[in-house]
Amino acid sequence: MRVTVIGAGTMGAGIAHVCAAAGHDVSIRDIEPNVVMDAIDTITNRLSGGVERGYITESEKEQAVDDLEGTTDLDAALEGADLVIEAVPEDLELKRETFADAEDHVDEETIIATNTSSMSVSSIAAALKHPERAVGLHFFNPPHKMGLIEVVLADQTNEETSERAEAFVDGLGKEPVVVTDTPGFASSRLGVALGVEAMRMVENGVASVEDIDAAMELGYNHPVGPLELTDRVGLDVRLDICEYLHEELGDRFEPPEILREKVENGDTGKKVGRGFYVWEGGEPKDVADDEDYDIEDVI
Repeated sequence: MRVTVIGAGTMGAGIAHVCAAAGHDVSIRDIEPNVVMDAIDTITNRLSGGVERGYITESEKEQAVDDLEGTTDLDAALEGADLVIEAVPEDLELKRETFADAEDHVDEETIIATNTSSMSVSSIAAALKHPERAVGLHFFNPPHKMGLIEVVLADQTNEETSERAEAFVDGLGKEPVVVTDTPGFASSRLGVALGVEAMRMVENGVASVEDIDAAMELGYNHPVGPLELTDRVGLDVRLDICEYLHEELGDRFEPPEILREKVENGDTGKKVGRGFYVWEGGEPKDVADDEDYDIEDVI
């Protein structure tokens, strides 16, 4: 297949990596040339890391790199696309605009998918003249390591699109989990609920950041704790999702004050080197010392 990924940020680069490694021709597009170049470099380096660890061969890596191209030109990116996956920021109008723009450049048979982690796929699909081709493909971060992809069926998604989307996920070597289009789907709703409660526990002085994470890692066999995961996802991303779920599902998803304060202070997690943890070399090195955060203000 020819796959076009629109948006070359963290998730877009990860999705393009997985698709190229699976043997698809991949075009990754962003409006910023530097973002596109950084994405290509990131994918190439990760593929090289896969060779070093014995996950792929050198020839497989070279083939994946050859099958990958980056561009700022939307026409060129979408030419001949069988599947389009948007991975732009979590903004409903931006996603709808991206869907509509993509539809103007592809055939009627082309599937147009959104990587949204919580927004209504049906609302995004409504921007299309042929919304039956729309589907959600919710990849998890980092896509090349995570084995799950949620296939989210919009109200308009037809059976052919659903079957093709599941087959595509199978072809990536991932497990498709099919869910209906409800706020937060399955994974985000559960994951955010856990993360929100962990933040409230920090606010209430129940336990330290490290101990809360350790409780879930050692007690429930989670690969990382909910606060470290929030840092990896991005506190700003988590805040946007919380606000959306709060509006749709009620007060249990109201964003904790500690989350709002950290985002306001620019402490948005791993990508900036500071969130609930201080990050160095892509790993958490210490718990962030929030001198400006007063627990008495929120309990």
